Amino acid sequence: MSVVANDQELVRELTQRTARAVREWTPGATVDGVEPLAGGTSSLTYVAALSGVPDGHERVVLKVAPPGLEPVRNRDVLRQARLMAALAGQPGVRVPRVLFHDAGAPVAIQPFVAMELVPGQCVEPVLVPRGTLPAGQVRSRALDAARMLADLHRVDPLRTPLAAEPVVTLGAEIDRWTRAFTTVPEDLRNGHEALARRLHATMPAALTPVFTHGDYRLGNTLCEAESVTAIIDWEIWSLGDPRVDMTWLTFFTDEARHPASPSDEPTGMPGKAELIDAYQQARGEPLRDLPWFEALTKYKESAATALLIKRGRKAGRLTDMHRRMLPALPVLMAEATELLT
Repeated sequence: MSVVANDQELVRELTQRTARAVREWTPGATVDGVEPLAGGTSSLTYVAALSGVPDGHERVVLKVAPPGLEPVRNRDVLRQARLMAALAGQPGVRVPRVLFHDAGAPVAIQPFVAMELVPGQCVEPVLVPRGTLPAGQVRSRALDAARMLADLHRVDPLRTPLAAEPVVTLGAEIDRWTRAFTTVPEDLRNGHEALARRLHATMPAALTPVFTHGDYRLGNTLCEAESVTAIIDWEIWSLGDPRVDMTWLTFFTDEARHPASPSDEPTGMPGKAELIDAYQQARGEPLRDLPWFEALTKYKESAATALLIKRGRKAGRLTDMHRRMLPALPVLMAEATELLT
C-alpha cells in the first residue's frame, strides 16, 4: 500500500471533504471514517464508511488523483467518472455507479470521485499462482467478460454526453507506445523502431470508434462466482477501434504465454478463438484483420514490460517477475514482426 495513501493529513483532509460532498448528495449523511484501499498506480483508492445514506451505500469507494501532479490523462478521475456515468444502465454493461464527487483545486487539493462498492474478486488468472481460482470458474468468467466487452462496444458514443471526445487513431496508438520506448534504456528497446514502422505500413482500415477500456482483462473486472459484476480501472479509456480491446483480452490466455505468468500450467482460460467467437456472437458482427492487432498488442506489451523493468531497476527491486519478463522482450518483438509478414 502506498505511503502517500496512508498519510494522516491527506486522510483527514479527504474525510472532511467527503463529509461536505456526501451531504450535498444526501442531506444529513455523515462520514464515520476513511481508510486506504489497495488500488491502481495512477490514483489513490479509499473506502469511506457512511451513515444516513441510502441502503447499500454505507461503504463507498473514493478514487483520488495523486497529490502534487496535474490530474490529467490516466490521473483524471473526473473523466473516468464521466465515462462510468455514461455507461450506467447500458444493456449488458456493468460498472460501479458514480455517487458524488469533489472537483478540488488542483494540484493543492486533488479531485475525488465516490463510487458504489461493488462486491467481487479482482484476479488475473494467468498472473497468479495456479489453483487460486477453480478452472471452471475462470472459464465462465472469461467468456462472460468477452460478452460484456461486446456489449460495451455496442454502446453508441454519439448517443452519450461524451460524443465530442477525440478519437484515438491506430496510428496514435502505435505512436503512444513508441514514445514509451524512448524513455527506457537501450537494452530494453532494441528493434522497436523497425517494428513501429512496419505497424504503420500495414495498418488496416479502422472500424467505427467505440468506447474502449484500454486494458481490458479479467484483472480489471470484479467477479463473483462465474460472472463479471463490474468493469473497473478506466484510467486509459478512449474512443477507438474495438479490436484493440479484443486482442488485449486474448493476450491473457494460456496459449498467449504472457511473459509475467509464473507458470506454464493451465488456468482454465478459454482459448483465443473461443473468446473471439463469444464476442462476435454477442456483438453480431465479425472482427477482421486481428493478426495486425495481435502484433500491436505484442508491441504494446513490449513497451509496458520495458517500463516495468526500468522502474524495477530504478527502485533496486528486480523481482522474479521482472527476471521472467526480460528475456521475453525480443521474443514479443519477433512474434509481432512475424504476424505482420
